[in-house]
Amino acid sequence: MPEVVIYTTAWCPYCVRAKSLLERKGVAFKEIPVDGNPTLRAEMASKAGRTSVPQIWIGDRHVGGCDELHALERAGRLDPMLQA
Repeated sequence: MPEVVIYTTAWCPYCVRAKSLLERKGVAFKEIPVDGNPTLRAEMASKAGRTSVPQIWIGDRHVGGCDELHALERAGRLDPMLQA
């Protein structure tokens, strides 16, 4: 199973939704909180090309944010990515 990494902030409802989906699926993930840490936020923005949270990676693939994660789930494409 590829490593799942999610950059978050504590107050973000989209982060909560994305983590909830992963937890319901039994997926272990590495959470990187960027609250009050401009270095980590800059790292995330550099890697993702976006400044909003959450930003999610499955293995080397940048998935995007919460909406993209849920779209993959609805399309039946999330499980194969998690099992690759």
